[in-house]
Amino acid sequence: MGEKMAEEEFPNTTHEGFNVTLHTTLVVTTKLVLPTPAKPILPVQTGEQAQQEEQSSGMTIFFSLLVLGILMGAVIKIIEFKKLANWKEEEMFRPNMFFLLLLPPIIFESGYSLHKGNFFQNIGSITLFAVFGTAISAFVVGGGIYFLGQADVISKLNMTDSFAFGSLISAVDPVATIAIFNALHVDPVLNMLVFGESILNDAVSIVLTNTAEGLTRKNMSDVSGWQTFLQALGYFLKMFFGSAALGTLTGLISALVLKHIDLRKTPSLEFGMMIIFAYLPYGLAEGISLSGIMAILFSGIVMSHYTHHNLSPVTQILMQQTLRTVAFLCETCVFAFLGLSIFSFPHKFEISFVIWCIVLVLFARAVNIFPLSYLLNFFRDHKITPKMMFIMWFSGLRGAIPYALSLHLDLEPMEKRQLIGTTTIIIVLFTILLLGGSTMPLIRLMDIEDAKARRRNKKDVNLSKTEKMGNTIESEHLSELTEEEYEAHYIRRQDLKGFVWLDAKYLNPFFTRRLTQEVGHWPAPPS
Repeated sequence: MGEKMAEEEFPNTTHEGFNVTLHTTLVVTTKLVLPTPAKPILPVQTGEQAQQEEQSSGMTIFFSLLVLGILMGAVIKIIEFKKLANWKEEEMFRPNMFFLLLLPPIIFESGYSLHKGNFFQNIGSITLFAVFGTAISAFVVGGGIYFLGQADVISKLNMTDSFAFGSLISAVDPVATIAIFNALHVDPVLNMLVFGESILNDAVSIVLTNTAEGLTRKNMSDVSGWQTFLQALGYFLKMFFGSAALGTLTGLISALVLKHIDLRKTPSLEFGMMIIFAYLPYGLAEGISLSGIMAILFSGIVMSHYTHHNLSPVTQILMQQTLRTVAFLCETCVFAFLGLSIFSFPHKFEISFVIWCIVLVLFARAVNIFPLSYLLNFFRDHKITPKMMFIMWFSGLRGAIPYALSLHLDLEPMEKRQLIGTTTIIIVLFTILLLGGSTMPLIRLMDIEDAKARRRNKKDVNLSKTEKMGNTIESEHLSELTEEEYEAHYIRRQDLKGFVWLDAKYLNPFFTRRLTQEVGHWPAPPS
């Protein structure tokens, strides 16, 4: 009776070009009742109302938190001025807390919930924008700050401090922009280019800033500029590839462990193992002077691709929803602290420094996006149009990562640190409130909505950074294919090439558990 009801309630679902049978996953020892695809748990809006709801949920919630934090900071400052209480320690934004507790769940969840199909189809373009584009932006901003200081136009910073500031201010966080993209059905390639760049860009920016800090701690007085550049390049390559390799290796080990140690009958223990493996690469990388953020990002991508499919359906859902909840709470705390810290941080404001930094940030973004886009169009079938380039340039919002990095810099004297922190706050507020707030009317004015999406009368809203991320339960995460189904759907396909073919033929079968109907875990579907 139970199998028959499951079969009626959950018909076969088409996912990325092949049919996935859901009722084979439902007949397990755990009594799990899942909603049908036609009846999602979250309320669904359509049409113009959906767009307004998406904009409200994607943008206003973080804007509101930012403004609420500012108001709370103002109230606390007034109370301190009246000498009614002293909350200076409580309201302080601590960079160590940000990098150890708040940022890792956000980065890991971004990699874990990534739509890997669109991401890896555009991996070349995303890598070029995220790595080389961020480096270009850091050099343009850092070089501009240094030479303007030497010309006595703004306050002087030495070369390494200028490069550190250029690196930290190059971290983009286009949360509001991507929410609007989903609401207006913009070209999915544009959506993935902006989102994919932002994922890798954060990690690259942190690595570049750490590189500049490493050079600052060394005595570089007797070293030439060319030797300094080579040392910085070597340090960056070690941090980038070493951290990525460590995160990838940790993710692959977790897949093998949970493939050969069957914990599916004890979901709590299985979930605990996943949490340990999720945070492990961060601790290992930081312990050996690598980038924990880069390691945990690649670990999240690998664990989502392999380890996730070795879990029980209960743990798959629990892991997915827990990560989303924790990441949302961390982002909420970050934006609230960002607003709160405006009044708790001792500021040094210099109008010329702020204006020139904003000009350099916008110019560096243009030098990054436009030349690289034209270069990529020689190799891409789906061209990046001039309108898409302009939106990519305009979507270079800054978030809490630049501000946290600015507080984390060990600069002397203190006035220099205060100047960089104050300037970073102003740039963050400028990009979020002005650029983020004007993105939707700009997209409508430029008319870059997807033509196919425009013809649809109904569209489910996904309150998330990626199209797949908003679904309550994804069929790809709840299905385990038999050996025969996997071979038919993947290995025998003629359009698979390169790494995709290698992954389907060898890597995926080696790192994931494939069930046969004779094993007995999942019964054969009723005829």
